[in-house]
Amino acid sequence: METKSILMLYFLCSFFLHLAVTQEVAKSESEAVGEGAAEKRETLEIIIGGGGSPSPTPSPSPCPPPPPKPLSRLEKARRVLLRFKSIINDTSCYTQNWNANTDVCKFNGIRCATFPTDKQRAVAGLDLNGAKVSGQNGCALPLDGLLNNIEELTFFHVNSNNFSGGIPENITNYKYFFELDLSNNKIGGKFPLKALKNRTLVFLDLRFNKLTGEIPYQLFQQDLDVIFVNDNQFSGYLPENFGSTTARYLTFARNQLTGPLPRSLGFAPNLTEVLFLGNRFSGCLPFEIGYLKKAVVFDASRNFITGPIPFSFGCLKSIQYLNLAHNKLYGVVPDNLCQIPSLRNNGNLSLSNNYFKEIGPSCWSLIKSKVLDVSQNCIPGLPNQRSPLECHQFYYRNPESCPKPESFYYVPCKSHWGWGTSPAHEPQATGSPSEPNVVASHEDQREEELGREGDACVFEIDLLSVNDES
Repeated sequence: METKSILMLYFLCSFFLHLAVTQEVAKSESEAVGEGAAEKRETLEIIIGGGGSPSPTPSPSPCPPPPPKPLSRLEKARRVLLRFKSIINDTSCYTQNWNANTDVCKFNGIRCATFPTDKQRAVAGLDLNGAKVSGQNGCALPLDGLLNNIEELTFFHVNSNNFSGGIPENITNYKYFFELDLSNNKIGGKFPLKALKNRTLVFLDLRFNKLTGEIPYQLFQQDLDVIFVNDNQFSGYLPENFGSTTARYLTFARNQLTGPLPRSLGFAPNLTEVLFLGNRFSGCLPFEIGYLKKAVVFDASRNFITGPIPFSFGCLKSIQYLNLAHNKLYGVVPDNLCQIPSLRNNGNLSLSNNYFKEIGPSCWSLIKSKVLDVSQNCIPGLPNQRSPLECHQFYYRNPESCPKPESFYYVPCKSHWGWGTSPAHEPQATGSPSEPNVVASHEDQREEELGREGDACVFEIDLLSVNDES
């Protein structure tokens, strides 16, 4: 019995010793319960907040920086102007005080005003007239980069510089832009129709540039007060809708325009001064010109215009300067023309270098007072006339006749002369003019009526209350 107990105890000890030798002790909780169980336990502890140690606190996300303060209108303009200064050759030092330490409104040639919508101060005008700036190292100086980057501009004057290229489209979106002067530069290409899309534009000066092509009819549909396009290379006929213009001052002088003067010219309601001199116009003077009751200056000299002077010219009651010299006009100088008070009182009537052979009685006194110049014509008894042979040859060749010759006796301002004001003789719209049969040749240009620098007229336009401020 004792022996059996000892054997049983030995057997049990051997069994448990075998288990200890054949199995390793788990070194971690995950090994003891398995990987999946440990992960589930950790997840559960996070959800219920339990577990042996607290979970780490996540680091806070950084706040986004505040948006930059928008630039003021003046600061935007300053950057544009300084950038422009950095690319130009300014031999006259016109932009010398354009720098970061000077108030933009005190920059030379800059005019500031209060912008209506947000009441901010803004650059309202830029005047570089006579600055003579050019591109550096002989490079071109385009308008892009200056004119199209200051949207508050109301006027842009850069007379007598070296700008080239075209006009940026952006200005058509400028709400208060009314005056553009690009005269005496190197602007080329066709007429800048894009500029006419700006309905606030009233002053357009493109004189002394290199523009080519035809004058577009859209020009005369704009509500413009001033149109200066002289001394370019425009060609072709003037559009038939010329009389639709609301402009007071127009000059087309010294281009290469051809064809007759449009009949609608007489119905331009505000026309005060118009210059056609130095082109290649031909045909006869339309009697409708006599309707220009406000015209003070009319110059169609140095062309190839022919025919007599219509009697309707005696209705130009405001005319002070009438120049038809250096053409192929002929016949009789109407006496009523020499009776216009504004001409008789220190006016100027130039009919020299034509083929007139007779003058009315009232014209003799104007010759004596040196108001009327009829030198180099065919008028007997006057000095400084063409030779009899030259006059004979001109009339022998049967000078070009004019359509509706009876219209030359129509005087719209005096009903007891001619046909009076009968509606049957009111001007009618005309079709396309026929090609002129006179081949133009180069002629000496007379002394320029408009200088390259400065404007021919001064206009006071109160937009945006644009004022200089120190």
